[in-house]
Amino acid sequence: MKNFKIIITLSVLSLLMTYGCSTLEISEGKSLVSSKAMVVSAHPEASRIGAEILAAGGNAIDAAVAVQFALAVCYPSAGNIGGGGFMVIRFSDGSVDALDFREKAPGLADRDMFLDDAGEVVRNLSTETHLASGVPGSVDGMAEAHSRYGKLPWKRLVQPSVDLAEKGFIIAGKQADALNSMRRTLNSRNRNKDIRFVRESPWKPGDLLIQPELAQTLAIIRDKGRDGFYQGQVADLIVEEMKRGNGIISHEDLRNYRSEWRAPLSGKYREEYEIISMAPPSSGGVALLQLLEMTEDHDLAGMGFQTPESIHFMVEAERRVYADRAQFLGDPDFYPVPVGELLDSQYLKTRMSGFNPERATPSSDVSHGAIVVEESEETTHFSIVDPKGNAVAVTTTLNGSYGNGILVSGAGFLLNNEMDDFSVKAGVPNMFGLVGGEANEIRPGKRMLSSMTPTIVVKNGNLFMIVGSPGGSTIITSVYQTIVNVIDFKMTIAEAVAAGRFHHQWLPDQISYERGGLDTLLTGRLSEMGHKLSSRGPIGRVDAILIGADNKLSGAGDPRGDDFSAGF
Repeated sequence: MKNFKIIITLSVLSLLMTYGCSTLEISEGKSLVSSKAMVVSAHPEASRIGAEILAAGGNAIDAAVAVQFALAVCYPSAGNIGGGGFMVIRFSDGSVDALDFREKAPGLADRDMFLDDAGEVVRNLSTETHLASGVPGSVDGMAEAHSRYGKLPWKRLVQPSVDLAEKGFIIAGKQADALNSMRRTLNSRNRNKDIRFVRESPWKPGDLLIQPELAQTLAIIRDKGRDGFYQGQVADLIVEEMKRGNGIISHEDLRNYRSEWRAPLSGKYREEYEIISMAPPSSGGVALLQLLEMTEDHDLAGMGFQTPESIHFMVEAERRVYADRAQFLGDPDFYPVPVGELLDSQYLKTRMSGFNPERATPSSDVSHGAIVVEESEETTHFSIVDPKGNAVAVTTTLNGSYGNGILVSGAGFLLNNEMDDFSVKAGVPNMFGLVGGEANEIRPGKRMLSSMTPTIVVKNGNLFMIVGSPGGSTIITSVYQTIVNVIDFKMTIAEAVAAGRFHHQWLPDQISYERGGLDTLLTGRLSEMGHKLSSRGPIGRVDAILIGADNKLSGAGDPRGDDFSAGF
């Protein structure tokens, strides 16, 4: 573990006087325990910057803004100013709020824009081209969050990311491999551009990545706020990039983009716990609360961690929840999402009435409920608690790894390919296997459905856990399993985050599990029960904070990535 001493400035004097210390030390590590504040994100630099903002007297929202912009520099595969996401907030007084800064379909988008003349899907159009990009929401979201709840000046929050892009940052261990794997794709989609993510020799851990064009873009956002992105020079560069590749985002789309404050969803689990999560157009909150309500009447602890009985039950619940997701969930501004009905306890009991503890239910026999599409694995999540006990959970994404792989020439940032998260054609799986229907069809100005699940858990009225994950459709099951690992299986947060994961999303009809995560006896028994199984690489990358009975903060960065905790 490393310790970094912060130079004391006037901005931290009051904090130091409050805590009665002469110096303030920020500690960092994969897993970490601290007394006052904590930031856990996908990259050590971003976590450190967030902790420094808290140490300078900023609140959790200030730190979230700083971390978001820092990730746009040091985590280009998913951190972004060219994408969007969701923020869930719980204040120390118990009040809550949630911000939707999800991308929107451009004004010229239409339902059949990714179909050929025969009505068939042209898959790469919604994933690899300029047409794949929705109108970005991240900058507006951060400006809106800061305007409503921020404490420190905007420039103070953005400046660290400007410095990070201008002076460079050290490539983390697993990041070098990710950049090298994208070399051919980035070169092919960005001819005649200054691509700082690619160089002649392969990247290796410890190399320095400097991004002067991105530094200039961030400096404009620092000085002009929201208008520095949605109008003026940066907006011109975005529109010029669109014209260069036959994209359709216009100046009007950029000017008109606005994030939306939405009431977060909440529900009870095991009497003691309140679960606070994101409302539609994220499907995450609805699906998570459905899963926990279905689990409520079953003794997971008695079944045992990752036994045939517990995995079978959890998979059967997941199967039914994802069937509902495909039918009912979309942008509530365009479609009447029946949230109340989906979360009704009697409805969910009915959904599990056909559950057989001995046999798998074929997905062909499971439709949506009587009232009644996978995203990319490359999203990112960060969790924050400030010294006053305010908590923020943010999940943000470009969709595919490095978005559509297209750099905005002269601006230094990547575009998203979020349009693939719409139902490009009803009943046809998207690039990651999820299906959808009318609720999630493409319409101008509409937000595409998401699985992002930024979540805050309260125990007996006290802050207990902040949790979230990347992973597309596996986000929901990653968060679900982390929560039950802690509550039902009594794991530490580090154990809960590191534990092997599995996933079922109705279609395709199979249990995906992490390679080496389930032993052959277990998979054999599940097969005998009628389940189809498929091993794969890592599922999710959970970044979480747990508050103990002693009020100590335990942060856990997922060992599947370079994720790191920083706090004091």
